[in-house]
Formats: sequence, structure tokens, C-alpha cells
Amino acid sequence: MKTLLGERLRFDWKIVLITVVSTLLLMVDAYHRLTPDKGYDRTVLYLLIPLVIVLVVFRENPKEYGFSLGDWKVGLILTVIGILLIAPVLWLVSRGEAMRAYYQPQMSGLPWNTFLDLFGWEFFFRGFILFGYARKFGPEALWLQAVPFALAHVGKPEVETLSTIFGGFAFGWIAWRTRSFVYPFLIHWFVASFVILVAGGVFG
Repeated sequence: MKTLLGERLRFDWKIVLITVVSTLLLMVDAYHRLTPDKGYDRTVLYLLIPLVIVLVVFRENPKEYGFSLGDWKVGLILTVIGILLIAPVLWLVSRGEAMRAYYQPQMSGLPWNTFLDLFGWEFFFRGFILFGYARKFGPEALWLQAVPFALAHVGKPEVETLSTIFGGFAFGWIAWRTRSFVYPFLIHWFVASFVILVAGGVFG
């Protein structure tokens, strides 16, 4: 029935909450520091808070959001293939001036700094958002989660940012196929660490 304001809108409250919370968490990350270490910040924002929402608000098992090993045999195969395919491209791209200027200062702390930075980050996009949206939108969730992932890279070197809509989709597909965010995390952890090492001149 139409009213003065038009048709009554009916929303899936979980989709609304995932959308609003994920957007706000990205904004908080961009504008604020919660601890002296950005990695700890992202563990709180992208891992702990979404897990609390899944457990306490949704009253669901985190396994339904990719928080498990999933199909680990396929996951390990895809991880190895992904690393082997992307390593040569990363070696070429990471030698550029923009990449060197951005990533050389991050040399200290490897690989712990990239682990902290990305573990919660991957659960956020390839667990919380991906599997939360998938219940409503099916495979379209692969593209939907890739959009905020790409936008979160604005400010990084352009060559990296332009690739993230496709990289985000690929990471999402691996999570979708394995029912786990762990394998996109492992690939992303390698990507970040390798880029920093190349940019820092370790591999020429």
C-alpha cells in the first residue's frame, strides 16, 4: 500500500547492520587511532567488533561467516597457485617510485606488522561482509564486498588501487570456494610482505 511517502520499504535488518557497521568501521579506521599501533586498531575494528556482532547480535556461529579452515585442501592449492602467479607481477610493479616511496618505511616489523594489519582486514571483507551479503544476494556478494575493499585503498599508489576491484573479487572468490577467509588472508599476507620487501630493495 502506498502512502504519502511512497511504498513502505522493507529491509533485511542484518544487511542494513552489516552495511552501516562496515562503513562506519572503515571511516573510524581512516580518521582515528585507537592504539599506538595501526595493526592493533585493525584487529579491534575488523576482527573483534564483527565477531561480537556475529556472536551477540546475530547469535550465529562465526563459521557461517568463513571463520574456519573450510575446504583446506582446495584452499592450500589455491593459495600456492595464487602466490606463484602473482609474485612476478608484484616484483615488477613494486619497483616503481611510487611503490618504493610508500612501502619502504614499512620494512621494520615484517612479517608481524602485515599479519596484524591483514588478518582482521580479510575477515572483515571476505568473511563478515561477503558471507553476510551472500545470504541475500548470492554470488553478487563477490562484487559487493570488492567495492568497499577497493575504496579503502584510495590514498595508496595508483597502480595498486586500480587493481583492487579485481583483486578484491579474486580474494572473495577464493573465500567463497573454500568457505573460509583464511586462504585469501594467506595470499594477501604474502602480497603485502613481498611488496614491502621488493620496494625496500631486498630483492633488487
